[in-house]
Amino acid sequence: MVPLSLVNVTVQYGSDAAQPALSNVTIELRAAQWCAIIGPNGAGKSTLLRVAAGLMPPTRGDVVLQGRALGSLDRQSTAQQIALVPQRSEVAAGFTVREVVAMGRAPHQGAFLRARREDDEACDEALRSCDLIHLSNRWVDTLSGGEQQRVHIARALASQAPVLLLDEPGAHLDIRHSQRVYQLLAEQVAERQLACAAVMHDLGAAARHADRIVLLHEGQLVADGPPDTVMTAERLSKTFETPLCVGQADGQRYVLPRATA
Repeated sequence: MVPLSLVNVTVQYGSDAAQPALSNVTIELRAAQWCAIIGPNGAGKSTLLRVAAGLMPPTRGDVVLQGRALGSLDRQSTAQQIALVPQRSEVAAGFTVREVVAMGRAPHQGAFLRARREDDEACDEALRSCDLIHLSNRWVDTLSGGEQQRVHIARALASQAPVLLLDEPGAHLDIRHSQRVYQLLAEQVAERQLACAAVMHDLGAAARHADRIVLLHEGQLVADGPPDTVMTAERLSKTFETPLCVGQADGQRYVLPRATA
């Protein structure tokens, strides 16, 4: 069973909008696969992620989570199945790293949020996976940007949701920290068999790390497939309306602006 799918999804912001934010988009998020969602500003990337997370209903079409209509599920049931890491997560002042990661267990706990043994074990595993054990007792607001991003990812992993959605996981990080986050995600997608979708503006990182690329333009699905198939210089240059070159160096894909006279 496909963990999450969007079927003929259209999103219209108001009846007088010039064009839909998404128009008849169909994609499937599969287990053990990192799907990068790319496209120019205004392409519909964030809208697609919000619809997939259940934060907004589509105007038309269906979102199916584990064989059930997403709209038919309550918020707790959705949160047990889908973990979302937004681009700008609020830094939790006054909370330790472990306390923030433990918040990921809330969908599995009762009204009083009492931690059980399985909750503690899930937090321990998430902290280990994200190399945060040594920072467990640190205040989150004292950490670097890269460390904070790993905390937010650990909180999502602690939920043990089979679907992981991220909005620009490498945003606002320097190259060292962003690469560490991307490598962490690749490892966790493979080890936990996660269905992962991440909105990404860094085309080079998407080409190097993602298993699959969804390319959007003006709310429409331009292409969906492996990076080598989707991310051609001709297609990307046309979609982003700027000359780009695509190649490989040391076995790694890259995407760069093409110098013009």
